[in-house]
Amino acid sequence: MTAPRIVLIHATPVAMDPVARAFAEDWPEAETVNLLDDSLSTDRAAESDLTPAITLRLVGLARYAEGIGAAGILFTCSAFGPAIEAAAEAVAIPVLKPNQAMFEAALSVGKRLGLLATFAPSVPSMAEEFMAMAPDALLDTHVVPEAMMALRADDAETHNRLLAEAAPALAYCDTVLLAHFSTARALHAVRSVLPCPVLTSPNSAVARMRTLVES
Repeated sequence: MTAPRIVLIHATPVAMDPVARAFAEDWPEAETVNLLDDSLSTDRAAESDLTPAITLRLVGLARYAEGIGAAGILFTCSAFGPAIEAAAEAVAIPVLKPNQAMFEAALSVGKRLGLLATFAPSVPSMAEEFMAMAPDALLDTHVVPEAMMALRADDAETHNRLLAEAAPALAYCDTVLLAHFSTARALHAVRSVLPCPVLTSPNSAVARMRTLVES
């Protein structure tokens, strides 16, 4: 049986290692292909809202992925929710947002969710996506931009420490979510300071993509 080809579309290189680890752990049989356009995160940060031009770029990447034989597409940056929806409509294969599966898993635990983020432009679309899924739930978001700055400087230790220092403010939540693929590397540090479950997006997304492709 031919291994399914899953195309991973990245807007920042710091998202690549966490999702590679998740595939190695949970779906090693899949063939992963990486498409990286790190100007997307720069251009998104420069705009207050998603622009039609950025949406067209994501649609183009999705069509390219379909054209090279992808069985599914996983976007790994959480700042492009509506653009990913447009991309999903443009192709005939499964397309997943980064946090879709993680949100669903968290809501099965409870309705008070904490979100630890490091990239502020991603928060509005993530909150909108979450409230559309569960309008009666609570999402308390803490953004730690210094952690992203540390990670981009190849200082993962400081990234993880800063997130762990911010996490206790969300200890009252039923579940705490690490907002981005890049923040998954802080799982153990954050989990060590919280009494509630902590979820990451890469492992949740890989499990859901496998179900969609194999069903």
